[in-house]
Amino acid sequence: MDAFLSQVAKINDAINGFVWVKIGLILLIGTGVLMTGLTKVFQITHFRHWWKNTIGRVFQKGSDVHDKSDAKNISQFQSLCTALAATVGVGNIAGVASAIASGGAGAIFWMWVAAFFGMMTNYSENVLGIYYRRKNKQGEWCGGAMYYLRDGLGAKKGCKTIGAVLATLFSVFCVLASFGIGNLSQVNTIAVNVNQAFGLPFWVAGLVIMILVGVVIIGGLKRIASVTEKIVPFMVILYIVGALIIFFAHISKFGAIFGTIFRHAFGVKAVAGGFVGISVKTVVTWGFKRGVFSNEAGLGSSVMVHSCSNAKEPVHQGMWGIFEVFADTIIVCTLTAFAILASGVVNMQTGEVLVMNSAGKALEQTALVGAAFQTVFGSAGTMFIALAVLLFAFSTVLGWSVYGSKAWEYLFGTKSTIGYKVFFVLVIMAGALLKSSLAWDISDTFNGLMMIPNLIGVVALSPIVYKITRNYVDRKLKNKKEKPVLSAFPDIQKEHEEAILKNEE
Repeated sequence: MDAFLSQVAKINDAINGFVWVKIGLILLIGTGVLMTGLTKVFQITHFRHWWKNTIGRVFQKGSDVHDKSDAKNISQFQSLCTALAATVGVGNIAGVASAIASGGAGAIFWMWVAAFFGMMTNYSENVLGIYYRRKNKQGEWCGGAMYYLRDGLGAKKGCKTIGAVLATLFSVFCVLASFGIGNLSQVNTIAVNVNQAFGLPFWVAGLVIMILVGVVIIGGLKRIASVTEKIVPFMVILYIVGALIIFFAHISKFGAIFGTIFRHAFGVKAVAGGFVGISVKTVVTWGFKRGVFSNEAGLGSSVMVHSCSNAKEPVHQGMWGIFEVFADTIIVCTLTAFAILASGVVNMQTGEVLVMNSAGKALEQTALVGAAFQTVFGSAGTMFIALAVLLFAFSTVLGWSVYGSKAWEYLFGTKSTIGYKVFFVLVIMAGALLKSSLAWDISDTFNGLMMIPNLIGVVALSPIVYKITRNYVDRKLKNKKEKPVLSAFPDIQKEHEEAILKNEE
């Protein structure tokens, strides 16, 4: 088994380096810059509007974001919670710790950069997802990169074949990614943390998670959305409160920490020559890698569940994508980074782990946040993080089971998804027993493979995103009388137009 895992690791390293460094990162940040420019920096220029129409509507009396009248599909808030279930997770805890340990404090700056541009990548994905979605035979909305690659890119002259091929590749990579980022790495992190906090054997943790996940996902999207709608707000608020306590306990270090982040983002203290290049490359790479692992902007993953919402306006769901990345990386990841850097568990300049375990070895990256919380809360801090990781990772597994299921449905049909769900549950045990570093590396590889066809689609269809966004801004913000652009398909366009008109009366 060890020899087999060693070979898997070598193959993974070769693929991972090629995808991320040579193609993935350039395409990722390039797409974010492009969409930010085309939408005229929508995330900044219309900050008040998208904030009011996302989280602001959650607390607005009579808002339609909680509307569950559609028996086949989910509300906008449920779609957000299911998407956040998959994004606000281990990436916010172990992913941030991994970025700091591997790239130093400067990696956090590049996580912010990835998030800033990733807001508009995620926005664009959701806009395209709603615009090109269709209903399956059961009356459920189905959307995502595979649909806008096939029906959007594929509709362009001479692109029918490439659109269909990229749609298939994306779906295959998504299924694989659901076992990596959405299963192996999540379960592995749960097992490591509960073992450290409670001494629970890895196989026992795997068995318990298998049972719990199986009970939920067998009920389909509606049950998953119902569960995540309850778990996600609770777990995010709980974690933020704990992180804020640490923030204020170390408030005197605020200036030093953020100064270190900015100084080391560009390798100012690196010696010279090639060493500077290596340092900057390492910091940038780890920042972007963990940034996208955390918020998943560019993967084309969350759009699959956002497309299942009852939203009629593509831009409405697009704005939820902006909020999703903002909450995930700018808020939660930043608080996690501050906790790690302020607590002294790592060297701020190098990211070297300074805390040892009972065996005298440096703590695993996945346990660093628990050690950071322990400096303020004592032994309860480790247990608190173990609980947070349990909730985060469990909800992430649920969210990614939806993504994988939707990709599987595209490839093999609706009825075959039960086979995928059964296998997904069985793989959980492997995640509990797999070595932590390999689980994370495999996740990075699958992320990169999934990201490339999706971003090709977003870039190719960027004029559509521009057209829809301009139409929305003209109608909603400039009060111009124009026909709304809602769907690529005439029957759905008409249906949504009538629904919007009825609501406005």
